[in-house]
Amino acid sequence: MRKSLAARQFFFILAGLALLFSLPLAAFAGDNARDRFVDIKEHIPSVVMDIRYFGPHNFVGERIDGYNAPKCLLTREAADALKQVQEDLGKFSLSLKIYDCYRPQRAVGHFVRWAKDIGDTRTKKEFYPTVDKSRLFVDGYIAERSGHSRGSTLDLTIVPVPVPEQEPYRPGQQLLACFLPASERFRDNSIDMGTGFDCFHALAHTANKAVGPVQRANRLLLKTLMERQGFVNYDLEWWHYTLKNEPFPTTYFDFPID
Repeated sequence: MRKSLAARQFFFILAGLALLFSLPLAAFAGDNARDRFVDIKEHIPSVVMDIRYFGPHNFVGERIDGYNAPKCLLTREAADALKQVQEDLGKFSLSLKIYDCYRPQRAVGHFVRWAKDIGDTRTKKEFYPTVDKSRLFVDGYIAERSGHSRGSTLDLTIVPVPVPEQEPYRPGQQLLACFLPASERFRDNSIDMGTGFDCFHALAHTANKAVGPVQRANRLLLKTLMERQGFVNYDLEWWHYTLKNEPFPTTYFDFPID
């Protein structure tokens, strides 16, 4: 009986260890998870920031859960690669402008709750003017998990240097469709990429030939420089890039951005 009990205890220990090592890192990383990331503004001081989910100018229309500061956090590997892109652009009096980087899982949960609230369409005129909100999951615009939560994905564009003044966004202002010509939509201070950021529209697809030649060239410039440093573009969003050899490909972190 004693031998049988010891054998069962040994089995439970092994099972527990197997479960522990099968869990995503975020499940037990705790406070140490933040140490795996760097603050991009400290790592690349010249980069321009426009962290959209810290404020109300985004498709939800309010600050997103977990965004307690307007910061871009990335794994060191992604940050080092991004620094090379910024140095390449600097030679041409251009700079990266960042919209979003690491995204806590709780922020993704906020997106999901918003998407399920079919009656909340306050941002539709700008961000998804031609898409029925009930199709955001079906069409792949919203998902239960995001690569951003793994820490090596970011959303970005290019701005001229000196950086033009950014048009301020005021809650309640008239919303303009994100796929309109640059002079007719929200006036972002970036070079013209053919649509605004987070535009749920076919024109935002990176290789869409319906955008003009200047806009296609601008997208190609960003794509070429990012790919040279090991990033891969998500073909449905010209602004979205992930480090190909990301250090945490199966881990979804949830620490807040402070």
